[in-house]
Amino acid sequence: MDPLSALRDFTIRGELEKIVRVNDEFRFGTDYTFPCSVETAYRSKQGNLYTLETLVFYIQNHHLKHTDYMNTARSLRVPAITFTDRKPLLDYLTGKVSISDSIVWNPPKFPNEFRPNPSGFDPDSSKPKANTNDVVLDEIGDTHFNSKDKETEIADYMGIIRSIERPLKDREGILECKNRDFYSVLVASTKREEERQRLESQQRKDGLVAKSRLMGAEERGLGLSYGEENMGYDSKPKMHLKGSKLGEGVPIILVPSAFQTLITIYNVKEFLEDGVFVPTDVKVKQMKGARPECVTVQKKFSRDRDRVVTAYEVRDKPSALKPEDWDRVVAVFVLGKEWQFKDWPFKDHVEIFNKIIGFFMRFEDDSVESAKIVKQWNVKIISISKNKRHQDRAAALEVWDRLEEFVRGRSHS
Repeated sequence: MDPLSALRDFTIRGELEKIVRVNDEFRFGTDYTFPCSVETAYRSKQGNLYTLETLVFYIQNHHLKHTDYMNTARSLRVPAITFTDRKPLLDYLTGKVSISDSIVWNPPKFPNEFRPNPSGFDPDSSKPKANTNDVVLDEIGDTHFNSKDKETEIADYMGIIRSIERPLKDREGILECKNRDFYSVLVASTKREEERQRLESQQRKDGLVAKSRLMGAEERGLGLSYGEENMGYDSKPKMHLKGSKLGEGVPIILVPSAFQTLITIYNVKEFLEDGVFVPTDVKVKQMKGARPECVTVQKKFSRDRDRVVTAYEVRDKPSALKPEDWDRVVAVFVLGKEWQFKDWPFKDHVEIFNKIIGFFMRFEDDSVESAKIVKQWNVKIISISKNKRHQDRAAALEVWDRLEEFVRGRSHS
């Protein structure tokens, strides 16, 4: 008896406990013994024949969910059946069905006298000529072997071909890479990403240091130049250079981290550099990548041709500032809530807004109540329109003018 029929017979009789594995063999009671790795006649929908080990393991664990079954089989290094073969295979082994299209019995090893003789086929005739041992196709397309001493036997050409086929890879086997370790690839890619981030951080730091050196030098610049041959404005912008009284490094502007305020770290660059207000929710949807921890802004426009070049860091996490960083904080956009200043290194609002200039952004048609608390503080209220974006530039210029005036006064105090 073949392994598949023996397994089906023991399953139907409820004697699966009599199937015992001894080394590399399965013993079916005292009746049969088969190698564990022998291929059965049951073919998966992927084309490969299941081994006896696979079928025995499945029928003994068919009550498990497929994910649990797969995990158990993988841990025991037993080839598993596919999900699509579960029910048809179980129905056949338990006797619910007696036949299955997935069963491909290996055709008999025909002796030489039963092999097809190609010389028996005449391409010019509608039907092949039959010798005593030739293959003949009948009118319904079945294949027969004619023999003097044997009855007519049906041979399945595809079955013969499939019997000698061996699938190289299936859907699950293609994902297996034996004797391969991809951990080194992960480590190498992680190191490259860390190196890239380090270089980008260093480049940003170098840029900020260069700007801080310019602003830390003595204030100087080129304005109007009058001469006999050259009258007019100098084409080079005036450099705004601040003294060291502000603390070493680039000045810092703080913005709220809450979305209730108009200016956040997401849209502050467009507002201060381009003079355009873009709602925070719109910027968040447009943003690709992680949330920025720090944004560098520069003044790119002015009311006059005596242009000023400045650079500021914008942050929204005061808790991340070091004690020496607070000497560089020059401005804050207030939310209008007391808790915004919690844990700040100042005793009250008077000290805060004496050392830091405050701005409160609001829509011009907002209620007075929205700025009721802010009016008690020494901050500048900046109003913008909800719809007239061409007016944003004037509001941004007012912020710059107030900020530069405050910084100049603080530098010379």
